Amino acid sequence: MKLTTAQALVRWLLAQRSETLDGREVPLFPGVFAIFGHGNVLGLGTALEEHRDAVWYDTSTGKSMSALPVWRGQTEQGMALAAVGYAKATHRRQVGVVTSSIGPGALNMVTAAGVAHANRLPVLLLPGDTFISRAPDPVLQQVEHFGDPTATVNDAFRAVSRYFDRIVRPEQLLSTLPQVARVLTDPADAGPVTLALPQDVQAETYDFPDALFAPVTHRPQRPRPDRRAVTEAAGSLRTARKPLLVLGGGVRYSGAGERALAFAERHGIPVTETTAGRTLVPHGHPLHAGPLGVTGSASANVLAAEADVVLAVGTRLQDFTTASWTVFSPGVRLITLNAARFDAVKHGALAVVGDADAGLVDLAGRLENWHADPLWTERASAERGRWDAHIDSLRAPSGEVPTYAQVVGAVNDLSEPHDYVMTASGGMPGELIGGWRGSGSIGMDVEYGFSCMGYELAGAWGAAMAHTEGLVTTMLGDGSYLMLNSELFSAAFAGHPFVAVVCDNDGYAVIARLQEGQGGKPFNNFLGDCRSAHTTPPRVDFARHAESLGCAVFTASTVDDVRAAYAKAREAAVAEHRPAVVVVRTRPDSWTEAGTWWEVGVPEHLSGRGDFEQGKAGQVRYLKS
Repeated sequence: MKLTTAQALVRWLLAQRSETLDGREVPLFPGVFAIFGHGNVLGLGTALEEHRDAVWYDTSTGKSMSALPVWRGQTEQGMALAAVGYAKATHRRQVGVVTSSIGPGALNMVTAAGVAHANRLPVLLLPGDTFISRAPDPVLQQVEHFGDPTATVNDAFRAVSRYFDRIVRPEQLLSTLPQVARVLTDPADAGPVTLALPQDVQAETYDFPDALFAPVTHRPQRPRPDRRAVTEAAGSLRTARKPLLVLGGGVRYSGAGERALAFAERHGIPVTETTAGRTLVPHGHPLHAGPLGVTGSASANVLAAEADVVLAVGTRLQDFTTASWTVFSPGVRLITLNAARFDAVKHGALAVVGDADAGLVDLAGRLENWHADPLWTERASAERGRWDAHIDSLRAPSGEVPTYAQVVGAVNDLSEPHDYVMTASGGMPGELIGGWRGSGSIGMDVEYGFSCMGYELAGAWGAAMAHTEGLVTTMLGDGSYLMLNSELFSAAFAGHPFVAVVCDNDGYAVIARLQEGQGGKPFNNFLGDCRSAHTTPPRVDFARHAESLGCAVFTASTVDDVRAAYAKAREAAVAEHRPAVVVVRTRPDSWTEAGTWWEVGVPEHLSGRGDFEQGKAGQVRYLKS
């Protein structure tokens, strides 16, 4: 079949299927986000246009839909972040494709690639590239490297890609595309893939074999762990007096949430969640101790400090989860069940490498009827009850300017079981992770692997495309809104509804808290502490700005106002098929605290140095399993 490189790539994309965790067959690549320039408009752009009317027939619903819709964003970073949000909302079973021209368009996607890489989320990036022939060099938007003519700006993606290739001949697709599919669908290696596409090569033709375009269905892999490792892990658990189960994002991607909860119930093990594992456990479950770590709950942290054996499933145990490795006791024994050996072996853990669902089945088989001490089992509910009372006190109406905790409480109370809530940066992750009360079915995406400001709005666009059972609500501060808001227009234009709750507290309040809490002087975080030529600097009218981008807008000034505005926003988003934005002024000095330490570099002359040294003294660097 004689095709251009770009045509062959698009046909291959259309032929790839994915099996969801509930057994449905869906397109692996459900859509393309595109901003065209001279580096991709005639090659890849033409190939995509040729298939604009292609149809996918969903046998599970009997409905037909566009097989590979192309969505136009306003920034390349925003589009790529939307693709990341899509992958998270589909539990990594579907992959967004993003294409840009060479130069600034390509480099704009590097940040989003970092987000995907840090969070182990698949996304396919197709940046245009300079001419392989070098005949017209230097071309528009080309950065010349004096000592290496083969280097282009796309080499910047190497550091933030799980797989990188530059296609310099059409036939190279035959060997690289299977590797692309492998990385995007592998439970251990999942992450961003970058295929740099020189614009002259995109237009070159080759006689491709028909077999390249035969439909392929990619099914969830469930590698079973080594039997000896499982036996050793079970032996360690049997000796535990105070075991603790930590559930991470890998449990969600494996679809092992129910399995993990049944495992905990059978053996009486208290359960905590990481950031990526949040809302896997119904909040009111008697074994639920709460979320773990700096942005987690005091209840989970109290149990973690006493636990003698910790079974961590599907988590890389990031520093916010472990309070910079001070949340566990020095004598704790750590067992890690993870599909990625890279994560399983960290910190001297007893590594059990395999799928979360399959691994828990095997581990339960070795434990048989072993059960933890009932007094320890009961601690989960008791400690979480104390934490719940604390959150209730933070959420109670005060008659003052609302706090983040009060805003989150209002949204939480009005949310439906199948809704999806998300955030990424600033103070909101601590409020959602630590304070949110889910039913076990509500989804949550707290992008706290890279903590990318601006993901809250762009990622919500992608999540809204994927999450159709309930409503997506994204929560963010004024700083994140100002950093990347243009995809509000993209979502409004395309007709993808979600609610954005924007909390205006006059700047980067959480970093100001960190700065001043360690003894630093107020500087360059709150707008009032920034250099300005004006005695009365201008303020942003977020409501009018969001309205100008095509959104329905509601404002609030009290907690009761927030409830009313959010209820109206939910109705408007669904009825009008566009984002609805709630804007509320919030206090910059009230936060939910879980009572842990977090390591940051504190100079010796600042007052926070003493706490820093005390925290370092209790830091566990390597564990004996």
